Amino acid sequence: MLMPKRQKYRKVQRGRMNGVAKRGTTVAFGEYGLKTLEAGKITSRQIEAARITITRKVKRGGKLWIRIFPDFPFTKKPAETRQGKGKGNPEGFVARVKPGRILFEIAGVDEQLAREALGSAAFKLPVKTKIVDING
Repeated sequence: MLMPKRQKYRKVQRGRMNGVAKRGTTVAFGEYGLKTLEAGKITSRQIEAARITITRKVKRGGKLWIRIFPDFPFTKKPAETRQGKGKGNPEGFVARVKPGRILFEIAGVDEQLAREALGSAAFKLPVKTKIVDING
C-alpha cells in the first residue's frame, strides 16, 4: 500500500476540493491514460486494486505509471463511540484528485488492450473517469 514515509502533522483538516487540476493533466510518460472527470478522494487501497487489475490485464507486456500519491491522512472514530471527545485516530491515506487529473498511464501495449485494462481499473475507483491517449 502507498503511504508517505513521514509527514509534518498526524491529523489534518479536510479543507475544500473546488476547481480543476492545474498540473498532471496531460499524458506525459505513456501512450494512454486514465483521466478523472470529477473531484474526489482515492484511498491507497483503491489505487492498489486498480494497479493490480491493470497489471493482470496486460500480463507481462507494457509499462505502468501511477501519477497520484496518497499523502492526505484521514481519521475515523471507533465504532459505537459517542460524539465529541476530539478527532479520531488516523486510519489511512487518500489522494485528493480534481477534474482533469491523470491517474494512471500505460505504454508498450496495443490500443485495445490498453483501453480494456484502464477500463477495468476505472471500475475500482470512486470517481468518474475517461480514457485518453497521448494526443489528448
